[in-house]
Amino acid sequence: MSTTTLDAVTSKDGTRIAYQRLGQGPGLVLLHGTMQAGRSNIELAQALARDFTCYVPDRRGRGDSGPYGPDYGLERETEDLDALLEATGAPYAVGVSSGAIITLHTALVRPGLRKAVLFEPPLDLGGTYPTDWLPRFDSELAAGRLPAALVTAMRAARLGPPFLSLMPRALLEALTARMLTHQEQAAAGGEPTFRELAPTLRYDAQVVAETACRLDTYRSVKAEMLLLGGTRSPAHLRSALSALERVLPHVRRVALKGLDHSATCNTAHRGHPERVATAIRAFLA
Repeated sequence: MSTTTLDAVTSKDGTRIAYQRLGQGPGLVLLHGTMQAGRSNIELAQALARDFTCYVPDRRGRGDSGPYGPDYGLERETEDLDALLEATGAPYAVGVSSGAIITLHTALVRPGLRKAVLFEPPLDLGGTYPTDWLPRFDSELAAGRLPAALVTAMRAARLGPPFLSLMPRALLEALTARMLTHQEQAAAGGEPTFRELAPTLRYDAQVVAETACRLDTYRSVKAEMLLLGGTRSPAHLRSALSALERVLPHVRRVALKGLDHSATCNTAHRGHPERVATAIRAFLA
């Protein structure tokens, strides 16, 4: 296993962005997604560390990084990633889910980013991701009803299997409560729990909402892009990849057979980091 070093950069607005560094070779930033922190994809970084120096940040509002700040949005996240790329000189980046949105947007403003991998960015195409669920989510979270809040968010994001939408809400909340207990008991290696990460959902929802009507702007991206996704992922995520495939000028696409939106996660969370790393390595090579 590669030795891990902890460090940090300062973003444009003064926010501290902490990251882990491991491996050797060309620099590669691995940016996590929704309900994640840097440790959530650490096994993917370890698999890639044989060939790359991997930089694994905690996005703002998570882990050892600074707070969201009063002017939070996609621009702040882009500045954070840009600061890390500038400090490390990394020519490559991998973005997962909402992290893929940030990576894509950064490619617009940073010519030095040579290649990037986008794993299932949840782009808002024609109102795919409404935000009318946020008041209920905020209310449930404030009342300490975490399972209810997570069910509200899960249904809005449509990340679970379709049959979940047919289940009675009370049953879903009970199952979610059991899942939270099990996850907290099994949490290891500093990986944050879903209870800790739940408040981040509303901020990622803001990042996703800002992608509405942006699709044509990505025609000017100069970096080579790999669009990566699982064949078992929800249809709306596969549709977002198809939409990007039509507009990005330098693009390849790889479908990971039998995998879903959890593919980049650590193995304890149903991830398949070695298979994902193989696809990334082949593209960056």
